[in-house]
Amino acid sequence: MSFVNEFEDEVLEDEEVGMGSLYHGTTQANLACLLNNDERFMVVTELSLDATSIDLKRFNIKAKDELVPDLCVYTNPLPAPDEEVDDDLIRVSQMPDLAIEVLSPMQSVGFLVRKIKAYFALGIKSCWLVIPVTKTVNVYSQANQSDIFDLKDPEVIDEVMEIRLPIQKVFQNVLRKPSENVLKVR
Repeated sequence: MSFVNEFEDEVLEDEEVGMGSLYHGTTQANLACLLNNDERFMVVTELSLDATSIDLKRFNIKAKDELVPDLCVYTNPLPAPDEEVDDDLIRVSQMPDLAIEVLSPMQSVGFLVRKIKAYFALGIKSCWLVIPVTKTVNVYSQANQSDIFDLKDPEVIDEVMEIRLPIQKVFQNVLRKPSENVLKVR
């Protein structure tokens, strides 16, 4: 591996680097809305998960003791903060049933695949890797097993979570031409 690649990996793997982009944000918002409309689920964005029960170095992840998926999907409610002590929960130990990572321009696919493997080691049942630029969704039912869905497929199907989402709606704002995104002022 060259010095340049090592440097790029350092930058790409830094969780503190801003990960937002137009397609990342709109895809994340689309997924949150679609999943939140299903009464079976509680959806939380950018939730810090306590990963102290596993060694993240094993997955070549530099984070010390937490992982932050773009979306966490729970089938059971999260515990409320202890009102006598906390105003909010900063980090949760209850793992989601589904963790979703949306690839941003500042991340590598390899890094997100390693995070997905760590999520499974933490006991998460299903993981998705969503790639807006190629308009694909990899649905992982195990750490090394995924189904890939793209615009040729009518739906993204997660058998583990019993989820079926129209793939056009997942990438709704990503698919629009720029002129369609502009609000017309009268």
